[in-house]
Amino acid sequence: MKRITLLDATFRNICLLCAGVCGVLTLALVVQLAGASSEAWRTLGWNFLISTEWDPVANVYGALPAIVGTLLTTGLALVIALPLAFVCALQIVEAPPALSRMLSHGIDLLAAIPSVIYGMWGLFVLCPLLQEAFWLLEIDTNGFGVLAAALILSLMILPYICAVMRDVLKMTPVLLKEAAMGAGCTTWECARDILMRHGAKELLGGAFIGLGRALGETMAVLFVVGNVIAIPEHLLEGCTTIAATLANNFAEADGLQRSVLFALGLVLLLMTFGIQVLAQGFLRKTAQKKGA
Repeated sequence: MKRITLLDATFRNICLLCAGVCGVLTLALVVQLAGASSEAWRTLGWNFLISTEWDPVANVYGALPAIVGTLLTTGLALVIALPLAFVCALQIVEAPPALSRMLSHGIDLLAAIPSVIYGMWGLFVLCPLLQEAFWLLEIDTNGFGVLAAALILSLMILPYICAVMRDVLKMTPVLLKEAAMGAGCTTWECARDILMRHGAKELLGGAFIGLGRALGETMAVLFVVGNVIAIPEHLLEGCTTIAATLANNFAEADGLQRSVLFALGLVLLLMTFGIQVLAQGFLRKTAQKKGA
C-alpha cells in the first residue's frame, strides 16, 4: 500500500509540474509579446486597435482591418463547416461497418494534409473556379478574397470537428436511438431530437476546437485571402488576417513596424484566450441546463 501511495503521489506531482510548466510558458509568451510590442502601444496608443490606416512609409498602423478579416473568415468558415461535419459524422455512424471505416479514414486523412497544400490548391484550383463561376453570373472578381479564404478554412477544420462529432454520436446509448425509431422517428428526427440533444456539450466542444484551429491559420489563408489591408465591403473582396499580416511583413519589418507586428501577435493570442474562456463558460451553462 505504501508503494502504491508513493507512486500515486509521484504521478500527481509530475502532472502538477507539467501543468505548471505549461502555465509558465503561456505567461512567458504573453510577457514577451507585451514587452516586444511596448513601443507600438506607447506610440500609437489604443487607437491602434480601431484604426484602419496602414502606411509603413509614414509609420501609421491600424489593426482593425486584420482583426475584422480574421473574425470574418473564421466565422464564415465555421458556418460552412459545422453542418457538413455533422452530416459527415452522422453518415459515418449510420453507415455499414466497412463503409464507415473507409469514410473515417478518409476524413482523418484530410486532417493530415499540410496547410500549405490547402493553400496551393486554393490558389491554383479554387480561386480560378470561383472566378469562372462568378464570371458566368456577370460578377467581376479574381476569385481571391473572404469567400475563398473561408472555403479553404472550412475544409481544414472540417475533419477536426467531424472526428469529435463522430465519437460523440457513437457514444450515444443505442437504447435511446432504438426507442426513437420505435416511436416512429425518422433518421433526421432521431439525429435532431436525440443525438444532438444528448451530446450537445460535446458537439459544441468540437465546434470550438475547429474555431481555435481556424483563428491562427496562416499559410493556407495567405495564398487566397488577397492580402489587402482594408475592411472588405463584401465576401468577394480581398482582405487580410492577423496571421497573414505577420507572415507578409515580419521578414523585412524593423523599428516601429516590428513592434506593431508583435502587438498584432499579442492581440491574436488574447483573442484566442478570450474565445476559449467564452467557450468554456458557454459549455458550463449548457451542462447546467442539462442537469450535469
